Amino acid sequence: MRLLHAALVAASLTLMALPVTARAATPADTLVVAQNIDDIVSIDPGEAYEFSSGEYVTQTYDRLVQYDAPDPSKLVAGLAKSWIIDDANKTITFTLRDGVKFEPSGNPLTAADVVYSMKRVFVINKSPAAILGDLGWTKDNVDQMVVAKSPTTVVIKYAGDISSAYALNVLASRPASIVDSKTVEAHATNGDMGNAWLKSNSAGTGPFVLKRYRADEILSLDANPDYFLGAPAMKHIIIKHVAEAATQLLLLQSGDVDMAKNLTPDQIAGLDPKVAKVETYPQASVHFLSFNQKDKDLTNPAFWEAAHYLVDYKGMTDSFLKGQMIIHQAFWPSGFPGAYNDNPYSYDPDKAKAILAKAGIKTPISVTLDVINSSPFTDMAQSMQASFAKAGINFQIIPGTGSQVITKYRNRTHQAMLLYWAPDFMDPDSNATAFAYNVDNSDGSYQPTTTWRNAWQPPAALSAEVVKARAESDPDKRNALYEDIQKQQQASSPIVETFQEVAQIAMKPDVTGYVNGAIHDFVFYRLVKKD
Repeated sequence: MRLLHAALVAASLTLMALPVTARAATPADTLVVAQNIDDIVSIDPGEAYEFSSGEYVTQTYDRLVQYDAPDPSKLVAGLAKSWIIDDANKTITFTLRDGVKFEPSGNPLTAADVVYSMKRVFVINKSPAAILGDLGWTKDNVDQMVVAKSPTTVVIKYAGDISSAYALNVLASRPASIVDSKTVEAHATNGDMGNAWLKSNSAGTGPFVLKRYRADEILSLDANPDYFLGAPAMKHIIIKHVAEAATQLLLLQSGDVDMAKNLTPDQIAGLDPKVAKVETYPQASVHFLSFNQKDKDLTNPAFWEAAHYLVDYKGMTDSFLKGQMIIHQAFWPSGFPGAYNDNPYSYDPDKAKAILAKAGIKTPISVTLDVINSSPFTDMAQSMQASFAKAGINFQIIPGTGSQVITKYRNRTHQAMLLYWAPDFMDPDSNATAFAYNVDNSDGSYQPTTTWRNAWQPPAALSAEVVKARAESDPDKRNALYEDIQKQQQASSPIVETFQEVAQIAMKPDVTGYVNGAIHDFVFYRLVKKD
């Protein structure tokens, strides 16, 4: 892979001297992707909590039930071939598929692997544990909540005011991925249940097996020829970390990659259709600007309100975000049940200044703004730096890699943060819990939510309404609750939602079968072909 890396770098350096017709060709059995993957902190499915790591987990692991290609909008059978729901007793009994094997070990899938996989999420106790915790599971009770009744039968219990439909969505989420218990435990050190080993190895049943991962450089996968839904057509998937959109474009034009995932709207518009086609995928990712409430200068609700009027929403979506973002000022994405689609804010610096003056907030104010050092985040930050300055709020932009920015965010050491959020699973509670719920704001109560990470504790009534919506079984009443929660959060919160993402993926004309659902966990390479 070092040779490939050198070849790619050489191609990018010499491309300008080559005519467009002198393009290279990637191997027929290999898909080479240029993508910014520097947000990855861990690829262990029990720890992976970033967008790029979510894509990886989907390629290498399966869940009992899952959203899958070719239609990622439908919940289907995964490692379980069938299940029986007992709503009265809050249990779901799963029967596993026959003949499924882990790769590369060849060990057969058993109910013991399911029990082990669910338990280890709580033992290693990383951010995703909170997702499975929604089922009422803890480190102390998970042994009683997930029980192997036979080698092919697992009984899963859930507790609290949640429905079985909600429970199934949780079980389709990333941390519910099933790992090879024998292999993982054989590589455990100091009781970590294989956490360190799984950061550079895979032990799943998925359509691909990890061949090599080097942070901020490469993620290389080999096809699993025995995958239970059929072997992938591509024998190899090579994802090259390429942070710069301009370099991604050069590599695509030269033929050194088959796909570029982070091109700008201008680059997309200028593509020669003979060189590459562009496919568009609506996303559930919501972008936002947030202010850390540990900083006393950022805690006045009038400051939050003014901030809503200092984002040049239309200016950005009409220019460098054109085609890749739409204005959306609520935390649950448009196009999904329960969405609140009112966008009451527009760029109005005079109104923002009046709000600040009325509240007695003295300007100028200097605020550091952490941002991922790649397109379009740096462009968005520069736009906000200019627009907020009109009201005397001066952003000092601090660029960093995705993992650096996210780690700082999780440690609550930022002032302002420009980031994005996608639901952990396709249920509005996933985002409601993240944006409108926090009942313990103490430093020791780490929660993988935007509320806790910004040290914001919503009013008790708002957190209570999130709990109520989670338990509501009537779909119409439930959606109405979520719309009300979004309206309240939108009106008074240090988290300012701005845009909803639209993915534009550029690929060679001969690439077919790529599937990209609404969230990064719904990216699938197993059906890709080169015609």
